[in-house]
Amino acid sequence: MTPRQILGGLAIAAIAALSLPVQADGELNLYTARHYDSDTVLFEAFTQATGVTINVIEDKAGALIERIKAEGQNSPADIFMTADAGNLMTAASQGLFQPTVSADLEARIPANLRHTDGLWFAFTKRARVILVRNGVDVTGLERYEDLADPRFADMICIRSSGNIYNQSLVGSLIAANGEEATAAWVSGLVENMAREPESNDTGQIKAVAAGECEIGVANTYYLARLARSDDPADVAIAESITVIMPNQADRGVHINVSGAGVLNHAPNVDNAVAFLEFLAGDAAQAAFADGNNEWPAVDGIAHASVLDDLYGSFVADDLDALVFGANRIKALEIMESNGWK
Repeated sequence: MTPRQILGGLAIAAIAALSLPVQADGELNLYTARHYDSDTVLFEAFTQATGVTINVIEDKAGALIERIKAEGQNSPADIFMTADAGNLMTAASQGLFQPTVSADLEARIPANLRHTDGLWFAFTKRARVILVRNGVDVTGLERYEDLADPRFADMICIRSSGNIYNQSLVGSLIAANGEEATAAWVSGLVENMAREPESNDTGQIKAVAAGECEIGVANTYYLARLARSDDPADVAIAESITVIMPNQADRGVHINVSGAGVLNHAPNVDNAVAFLEFLAGDAAQAAFADGNNEWPAVDGIAHASVLDDLYGSFVADDLDALVFGANRIKALEIMESNGWK
């Protein structure tokens, strides 16, 4: 089903269950670093149910954060939405969010997927996994830590140290193993790179499939997107890849999020909180996640079957997203000081 079909008439029921009123025929100003057509469907459903017009500004997360800071008290922005806990924690650390008190959000969004002070809430989840070209012998590659093993020299493709997904992954390793061990891991990983970091996650998958390297690292939705593509060439790439879910015998695979929070100077606070509650509703959760091949943040909500086909059931790291998000700056320092370009 498409996100529009998933939502259907359920959006009205979801709005009716909100704990806070909306300002009838009012507006909501959303700054978002997510750029998916499926999100537009959610915005339309909220407007249809409430009469509230959503004014959307899209840009990269860093640019939006700088814009919000520059606008200061005169900012029209009500909500900042973005991928990755690192971006959410950057905004939080710079004082851009206000606490949101919502019994509905606190009940539905697990504690490790929201800020302890209610500054932001996650609405979708993604895992960062290891991808191997079919037929390649990678015996012993079971943990993120194994990526630094000399056995895998000149075999790995991965994005740059400037990539927020990698920074959050390293932030989780800092939490698990400490800074010194993580620095040694980064150094070993760099030694095992088949090429200097380039391209995006899709580029890493395609490089593995094309034989430019044997091992890649990418977020789960990128492979799922190729597997669900109408282009047979994309499907063939997905079918040429074997997935390793790391750390299944210990802490579990690294889980990151997309999320949002209400901004400090939001002129439409009630509408903003109501919108966040809407995103946590059953119908919106299913549509939000399906639109980008992610897992819903709310437990018990159905997800796209392609995720089961590719990844099955697995142990997930339940580390608080705010912990590895807050480790982003230290992670980047370690990455850059140990040769990760």
